[in-house]
Amino acid sequence: MKTKIPFIALLAIALNGCNNMLDVKPNSFSSGSNYYTTEAQVLRAVNGCYGVLQQFYTGDYWAMAEMRADNTNYQYDESDRGAQQREEIDEFLITPTNNYVNNVWTQIYKNIQQSNVIITRIDGVKFSNEATKKQYLGEAKFLRALYYFHLVRLFGGVPLLVKEVASPDEASTPKKATVEEVYAQIIADATEAAANLPASYSGGDIGRATKGAALTLLGEVYLTMKDYPKAVTTLQQVTTLNYSLVDNYADNFDPAKKNNSESIFSVQYNSGIETESSNYIFNFGPRNGKKDLTGFNGNLGGVNMPTPSIVNAYEAKDKRKDASIFMYSSPTNAAFAESIAFGGKLPLIRKFYHPPYALDGRANENWPVYRYSQVLLMLAEAINETGTGNPLQYINPVRQRAGLDPLPALSQSAFRDAVFQEVRVELAFEDNRWYQLLRTGKAVSVMTAHGIEEKKRLTRLSPASYNIQPFQLLFPIPEREIRLNGFEQNTGW
Repeated sequence: MKTKIPFIALLAIALNGCNNMLDVKPNSFSSGSNYYTTEAQVLRAVNGCYGVLQQFYTGDYWAMAEMRADNTNYQYDESDRGAQQREEIDEFLITPTNNYVNNVWTQIYKNIQQSNVIITRIDGVKFSNEATKKQYLGEAKFLRALYYFHLVRLFGGVPLLVKEVASPDEASTPKKATVEEVYAQIIADATEAAANLPASYSGGDIGRATKGAALTLLGEVYLTMKDYPKAVTTLQQVTTLNYSLVDNYADNFDPAKKNNSESIFSVQYNSGIETESSNYIFNFGPRNGKKDLTGFNGNLGGVNMPTPSIVNAYEAKDKRKDASIFMYSSPTNAAFAESIAFGGKLPLIRKFYHPPYALDGRANENWPVYRYSQVLLMLAEAINETGTGNPLQYINPVRQRAGLDPLPALSQSAFRDAVFQEVRVELAFEDNRWYQLLRTGKAVSVMTAHGIEEKKRLTRLSPASYNIQPFQLLFPIPEREIRLNGFEQNTGW
C-alpha cells in the first residue's frame, strides 16, 4: 500500500481573475488537467506563486535563518510556554520532531510544487508573445531556485523535484539528491531566469522577479560555493542594471517608500487586503508591549528580538542602529529578565515597525530578500577572496551611507573581517545572518561564544543550551518524512 507523501501538496492552481500579483487569494486552488489552456490562466498561476511566497516569509522561516544565529533570540514568558519548540531552535535544542522545522520544510515543498506546475505545463499553452512565455517561465524558475537555495543551506541534500507531482506514485522516491546535484539545479534555474526575465516592470507588475533578482541569487550561490571569480562576474552584471543605494538607509523598510532604487527583490505585502498583509511587528514585538506599540489589546509574539550581541555590534556613529533597533520602555518590562541587559528596556526590530496600524495583526512592510547594498557587499567579499581588484569601491559606499568613515587599504585577512562585520550590521534581521555564519565557516565558533554570553545573563538556560556540535549546522530532516518516506536522516540527528 502506497502512503501519500506529506511534504508534497498535489496542487494545480485555479485562481479568480486578477489584475496584478497581489490581487489573488493564494489558498483557492483546484486541480484539473484541463485548466492550463490559456495565457491568462498561466498568469494567474504565476501570481499564485507570489501568494505562497508571502506565506513562506510570514511563517516560521525567520526562526531558522535569523533567530538560529546570534542576532536575535526570544522573550521568555513563564505564563505561556506554547512556543517552546520554536525557542529550541535558538538554543540548539531541537529534535527531528520539531514542529517549526517541519512547517518550513512542508511550506517550501508546497511552493516548489506550484512552480513545478507552471514549468511542467507551460509548453502546452499557446502564447501571443514568446517573451511573455519566457517571463512567466523565468519567474517560476527563479522562485524554484530560491526555494532550493534555502533548502540546501538548511538541510543539505534533499529530494530534488523538478516536475509537477500529480500523484503519490510520482513522488514516492526516498532518495535524496546530493548537495552538488541541488546546487547544479539552482544554477541552471537561476541562469535561465536571468536570461529570460526583464530588467524592470511598471504599474501593478512592480515587485515581480527581474533579471537583477535572478543574477543576485546566482551571485550569492557562487559566493556560497566559494566560486569567487563567477560570483564577481555575475554580481558585476547587477551593477549595470540601474540600481542604486537610497540616501536614507531607513527608507528601505518604510512602507511608504517600497520598491525603491535599492530594492532588487522584495516580498510584496499590502495591509489593505486581508490575505496580503505582513505581520512582523505583531510577531516580533515584546509580548507586553502590544497596546503601547500597536494600539491593540493582547500580546505580541515576543520572538526574533535583538540580542545584546547585535545591539553592541554597531560602530558609534552608525546611523543603521537607530533605523534597525527600537528600545521599548515600560514598567511591565521588569517581569522579563531580558530587559536587564538593556537598562530595563526591551529591544524590537524597528525595520518592521511603522505605526500607526489600522487593523490588529495587519502590517504593510515588504520583506527585503535582496537589496543593492547586499550586492555591493557580496562583490567586496568575492573580490577580496580572489586576491585581485579593489573591494573598497564596493564596501565604502555602504559605510558612508551609514555615516561611517571609509575603510583604508587592508590586508586580505583584515578586509575579510571588515566585510564580515559590515554584512552583519547592514543586513541585520533580514534572514541573512545564519547563512553568513555558514558561508564563512564561523558558525560553531561564533555561536559557541554567543552561547557562553547568553548563559551568563539568562539563568533560565540549561547547560545543554548552545552546546553546538558540527552536525547541527544542518537542520534534521523532519522525523515525519523519515518515517513515512524512508529518507536518510542527516548525520548526527
